[in-house]
Amino acid sequence: MGLGSIVGTGLFVSLGIATGVVGDGILFALPLAALLALCNGLSSAQLAAAHPVSGGTYEYGYRFLNPTLGFTAGWMFLVAKGASAATAALGLAGYGLLLFGVEARTVLLIALGGGGVVVFTLLLLGGIRQSNRANLLIVGATLGILALFLAVGLPDGVRGLFERREGLGMEISAGGWGPTFHATALLFVAYTGYGRIATLGEEVHDPARTIPRAIWITLAAVAFLYMAVAVVALGTIGPDAFARATAETAAPLREVAEGLAMPGLGILIGIAAVTAMLGVLLNLLLGLSRVALAMGRRGDLPVPFGSVHQESRTPRVAIIGVAAAILLLVLTGDVSTTWSFSAFTVLIYYGVTNLAALRLPPEARRYPRWVAVAGLVGCLFLAFQVEMGIWGVGVGLLVGGLVLRALLRRGRTGGPPEPPSPEHRNG
Repeated sequence: MGLGSIVGTGLFVSLGIATGVVGDGILFALPLAALLALCNGLSSAQLAAAHPVSGGTYEYGYRFLNPTLGFTAGWMFLVAKGASAATAALGLAGYGLLLFGVEARTVLLIALGGGGVVVFTLLLLGGIRQSNRANLLIVGATLGILALFLAVGLPDGVRGLFERREGLGMEISAGGWGPTFHATALLFVAYTGYGRIATLGEEVHDPARTIPRAIWITLAAVAFLYMAVAVVALGTIGPDAFARATAETAAPLREVAEGLAMPGLGILIGIAAVTAMLGVLLNLLLGLSRVALAMGRRGDLPVPFGSVHQESRTPRVAIIGVAAAILLLVLTGDVSTTWSFSAFTVLIYYGVTNLAALRLPPEARRYPRWVAVAGLVGCLFLAFQVEMGIWGVGVGLLVGGLVLRALLRRGRTGGPPEPPSPEHRNG
């Protein structure tokens, strides 16, 4: 489940975006992002063990901090994962167009990506449910094709990097650490998804042992996979071509695969990307709509968001609202913009996660406090390493969300509504 939640847009799109920022320095940024993700993952794990309910940091913020920070986490989650869903839709369109030999123009990327969001929205309105079996099939097909890609490409990638090894250490010295931290912020999003593991606290045997171990194994596997794919890309076509392919087609790994000595590998990579991002888009629409449902029930979003359609048993208003927001982001037609926006907002979200972990009582704490402190400091620092325009809009949306919440609660008597029980939410 962890691999299915993580492997997708981060692998097939974000590596190229980060390379455009820092070039070969992505090989430094990837492990830095993995270490921060591990701190956040462990904070999420101990919170899930102490307060095993659905809702993630939105619920942890309410339980261990205060309603304002709980709302901040929920609102930032909606914005962050909405931007991730828009990136997935555009990436799906880019790989899909190249798979059928069509030039990936911006208008076509927007049309096909938006169409994908609409199709999945209609399916979800009818009551479609997630399937672990479907998840396993998607992950298995994706990892199988990636294994073939690495088997063919790693020798050439390592050889190419070795031949120009003198230039690899120059990336940081040339631009300072700023581009490296910027790339680390972007790559951090590529590791998120481990929160899905943490929310399984009510459903797995011995969660105190199983969940942390699953997070360690998942992040280690993903870090190795990202590093190996980055080596192949940088060593075969170089950082400039890799970044350019991302900007022009939103399908950079397809170009890398086309340059390797195996006929048809580019088509296989296109198929793997399409299947992976189909899963990502579906999972994000499901998860976002359920968080919007919880926020509507608590009164943090308009009341209709907290309703469930009687016949389909789905939160139709929440699904439509989330889909509309994703479609607006798809209209940018630029994966770099949507991914950068996702980076800022998700870092704020996990900042609240670590802050909540610091408020755990001693008997519920499973890891040293420095783990949460490192996660909190790292998240807040990296959040403001993205472009000023991106985090400026993000801060504006956060303020707008808090104003909306205040307006919704103005004049309401009797205090905020009580959220439904965990059993109701999980049902």
